[in-house]
Amino acid sequence: MTSQTAVEKAPRDPQDPMPAPAKGLRGHPWLTLFAVAIGVMMVALDGTIVAIANPVIAKDLGATFADVQWITNGYFLALAVTLITAGKLGDRFGHRQTFLIGVVGFAAASGAIGLSDSIALVVTFRVLQGLFGALLMPAALGLLRATFPAEKLNMAIGIWGMVIGASTAGGPILGGLLVEHVSWQSVFFINLPVGVIALVLGVLILKDHRAENAPKSFDVLGILLLSAAMFCLVWALIKAPAWGWGAGSTWGFVAASLVCFGLFALWETKVDEPLVPLQLFRSVPLSAGTVLMVLMAIAFMGGLFFVTFYLQNVHGQSPVEAGKHLLPLTGMMIVGSPLAGALITKAGPRIPLAGGMLLTAVAMYGMSTLTADTGSLTMSVWFALLGLGLAPVMVGATEVIVGNAPMELSGVAGGLQQAAMQIGGSLGTAVLGAVMASKVDNDLAGNWADADLPQLTPEQMDQAAEAVQVGVPPVAPGTPPALVEKITSVAHDTFISGMGLACLVAAGVAAVAVLVALLTKRGANADGGPPGRSLGDGAGAAHI
Repeated sequence: MTSQTAVEKAPRDPQDPMPAPAKGLRGHPWLTLFAVAIGVMMVALDGTIVAIANPVIAKDLGATFADVQWITNGYFLALAVTLITAGKLGDRFGHRQTFLIGVVGFAAASGAIGLSDSIALVVTFRVLQGLFGALLMPAALGLLRATFPAEKLNMAIGIWGMVIGASTAGGPILGGLLVEHVSWQSVFFINLPVGVIALVLGVLILKDHRAENAPKSFDVLGILLLSAAMFCLVWALIKAPAWGWGAGSTWGFVAASLVCFGLFALWETKVDEPLVPLQLFRSVPLSAGTVLMVLMAIAFMGGLFFVTFYLQNVHGQSPVEAGKHLLPLTGMMIVGSPLAGALITKAGPRIPLAGGMLLTAVAMYGMSTLTADTGSLTMSVWFALLGLGLAPVMVGATEVIVGNAPMELSGVAGGLQQAAMQIGGSLGTAVLGAVMASKVDNDLAGNWADADLPQLTPEQMDQAAEAVQVGVPPVAPGTPPALVEKITSVAHDTFISGMGLACLVAAGVAAVAVLVALLTKRGANADGGPPGRSLGDGAGAAHI
């Protein structure tokens, strides 16, 4: 099959350094990047900005802790389950259309949350946010892949990764400012003007790019099986801390997920136009890039989860102060992402990816040495090193996944990249959370007794352990100051020992990822080869 890509029904030479816009500003690569970055910023920001607002939402709406958890869980669950399907929609109907629909839906759902007067409505509209965000994210990557010439794609993905990293890390700062000085509703209302800007820019600038051999039909059964598999997996990870890792319900959902994945894989070999052609994974670099994205997210998201508790509950910082302490991480991602894109363009992804995961492993090891008395300078060094390590991985793994897929599957590849990151983040929070909980459960009773504190009943000790797992001293009202000091010291020491072990595990995961990174290579399409090559032509075939 000959390889060709339709750009509004007109093929272009993949070697062209800059595709000519059809009229005015439409289709300009760098303006396209700016337009999609505004939309992507909304989705990335909402992954972390809401965490700061959750306590105030709970108080204002009379919600329980479990209810508030679903404000975050509902969003990530909807994202993870639908990302690959949403990418397929973009491949079928055009990434410009799905991006614009995603922007409008995401902004509208955000406004609806701000107007909600019950926790049930907040959670419902958060799920809708996740669904529309899933439309938006793969479409953004598909647009970049089709708009940029091969020699500039890595730089574009570098800036795209910078926006995601900066938005994710900057969410707590912006959220803290809005909650403290405006209201919790403003955390969601801020998406309305951002959405309007993204929509206007998208209508004026974005140009539809479709491969001529794009899918013409839908694999409905494949969509249902994959959605069920992803739902059962993410649901098990979300509920495992409450149910217990050894509980039958936890492993029941894990088993159901594996069965659905197996049935999905079997079905994909039989259907004419599969949702995810399994031939994609014949590409060792693409498979390695996907695994690498999962491992990176486990180390990053899981480790960062505890750092926020460390800064706020151990060091007593406000959300805004905690966000400021994470600025070295954000700053290095902002600076490092475009530089990583340029380096990967020149040297290929293998060494930058391996080096980035090595720096991440060192940073996570350094974070395992933090104590209650660690100063801001020491923390900043480890946070900056983490940002420097993550930058090439965010850029390079994305390019490896998208660049090793045929153009007609760029949406599916973008969805795969984002789904890998969401699953990795859920795994990191769940697995490292279990490590933390186990360490606290093992150490707290002994540390409590060693400090000559009043004996607790088993039920009281369990309640104390739950508080200590997030760095909160289990101090009852009216406790004498001298006793408060002792309890606080025991709680913080126990929390830090648990966080240290969790960060060591994260460092080990990052070290394994170094080896996975050595299996990656630049995609054939990123080398300037024909981007529309079909799977039957052996696009992205592995040759290490």
